[in-house]
Amino acid sequence: MRAAAPKVAPDAVVSHVSAAALHGLTMWDVPLRRVHVTMRRESGGRRTGLLHVHTAALHPDDVVAVDGLACTSIARSVVEIAMTQPFERALVIADAARHWHRVSADELGAAVQRVAGRRGSPDARRVVAAADPRPESPGESRSRIAIARAGLPAPTLQHVVPEIGARTDFYWPEFDTVGEFDGRVKYGRSLRPGQDPSDVVVAEKRREDALRDLGLKVVRWYWDELRSFDEVAARLRRAFDRR
Repeated sequence: MRAAAPKVAPDAVVSHVSAAALHGLTMWDVPLRRVHVTMRRESGGRRTGLLHVHTAALHPDDVVAVDGLACTSIARSVVEIAMTQPFERALVIADAARHWHRVSADELGAAVQRVAGRRGSPDARRVVAAADPRPESPGESRSRIAIARAGLPAPTLQHVVPEIGARTDFYWPEFDTVGEFDGRVKYGRSLRPGQDPSDVVVAEKRREDALRDLGLKVVRWYWDELRSFDEVAARLRRAFDRR
């Protein structure tokens, strides 16, 4: 970015997925080979193997400085990504930005309004409407998309079971069923200083046993199962049917 942006023009603004990287936003499966910049003009965009120059009007609120580089704000970056990337990739970024309190729903809404009528703006509205601060990882964001696509009932996210104080990724109270996305990052995030990863795994097992002791059914799935959610959906439906 530092090498490419000044060569485009002095007023080039780092944007799209490049701005998301500069802001440190969580991303999944996003191509980062090209540096993306935006010019405040109506035409003159171009794309090479390593550079994509976009052209668009930018509101003053859409531009911020990060590490000495002018780039689009988090809200504008999320919206531009939603206009140009598939829904799943865009929602992972939007959820993460909301979860870490990097952007508010109102800020995203205002950014969407400013791109109204542009190509991809309906996709951006869809992502912004779906963005939720409760998912804690890309795996959880992708899981809720998979659950919806499978036609399953919408779960409650990050529900706390009061009897044991345990928080669940997904919860269907009408079926007494808990859903858990199991990713390695989850265990790393739970580590305390000096704690061994095996201790976290044991604690997770005890937590699951406590949930089952309360009569709750627990369905767990893994990163590779998100590629095709059919088997997980079948396990969830079997759990829903058990009374």
